[in-house]
Amino acid sequence: MNKKSGFEKFHKGGPKKGSALKEQLRQEKKAQTRERKAFFEQQRADKAASRQASADGNAAPRSGGGPRRAGAEEPGKFPKEGRTTAGKASRPAGARSQGAKPERSSGKPDRFDREARPQAAGRTEKAEGPARKVVVKSGTAGKGTLDQMPLNKYLAHGGVCGRREAAELVKKGKVEVNGIVVTEPGYKVQESDEVRFGGKKVTPTGNLVYILLNKPKDYLTTTDDPQQRKTVLDLIAKATDQRVYPVGRLDRNTSGVLLLTNDGELAQRLTHPSNEVRKVYAVTLDKPLTKAHFEDILKGTPLEDGLAHVDSLAFTDAGNKKEIGIEIHSGRNRIVRRLFEHYGYDVKGLDRVIFAGLTKKNVPRGKWRFLNEKEVRDLKFFKKGKK
Repeated sequence: MNKKSGFEKFHKGGPKKGSALKEQLRQEKKAQTRERKAFFEQQRADKAASRQASADGNAAPRSGGGPRRAGAEEPGKFPKEGRTTAGKASRPAGARSQGAKPERSSGKPDRFDREARPQAAGRTEKAEGPARKVVVKSGTAGKGTLDQMPLNKYLAHGGVCGRREAAELVKKGKVEVNGIVVTEPGYKVQESDEVRFGGKKVTPTGNLVYILLNKPKDYLTTTDDPQQRKTVLDLIAKATDQRVYPVGRLDRNTSGVLLLTNDGELAQRLTHPSNEVRKVYAVTLDKPLTKAHFEDILKGTPLEDGLAHVDSLAFTDAGNKKEIGIEIHSGRNRIVRRLFEHYGYDVKGLDRVIFAGLTKKNVPRGKWRFLNEKEVRDLKFFKKGKK
């Protein structure tokens, strides 16, 4: 009984039409694969033998008049095959002998001449304009340092915008470094450089912290109290290990939006009267506000430290004249309370709902949150009287 092949086992009626041809093609493909594998193995073996022969030849003492190793080319000609152990083409045999020089087919420098090769250890880049000469050493390319940060990254860390947007601003010539317009986003900013955007100094926000607190009553807006009373810092004790301080002041019995930060420059700008940072308060009086007093407040209220002006005044509830909304940009001490007290009203409740564009939305009383990048950017580049 004839033994069936592996192919015929799956075809009881014998190979069908076309099946034999497929089997033949499959076997031919296998044979080609074996031949290709054997070819590459032979190639690797030949190369290994060639490298070994080159190594043996390089190890032997060489002299100008001594015999050349087997397979060496004639003086003045480049070798056809073989590479040195370093992976570079070998120099012509006998090229260093007395009076022997390799022939050159053109006036271009010999590609085997070390003096014609560029240095691999580093490269030198020259930027146009005020940019200084930057040497990028091997292994350090692309790694910014504290005192050498790309200009667009510097702007992003300063809260101006994202890196891509910053690159566009630089290209449009809207950024100055030491009073000179720089249009190269990759310009390396030194620690001593002064960067300005829109006429305002930009400072990286590496370890700067911005916290929005919805201050409750009975907490002092101070960093330390000799009488050991509760302060706003007690509410954010777990927020950061950085030393932060309140921006502006809220009375002990005043609640609402309070910003705390360690950014001294921003704090000064937000509290300086010339910047006219606006605040909105919700006021609860002990009695309804009369129409006459309402109009007098809008005209201006004379106080002991000068005339007090408000930006806007309105009733928050048309049916309740005790609930008032007031917008003011003055930062004078207890200005809202003194304003209503001047007309004989007692302020029962005072809550700051907006400060420099920041609100207490989604922040419960006594809780806090960090500002996001957009909020920090808006605070740093607000326009006078717009916040």
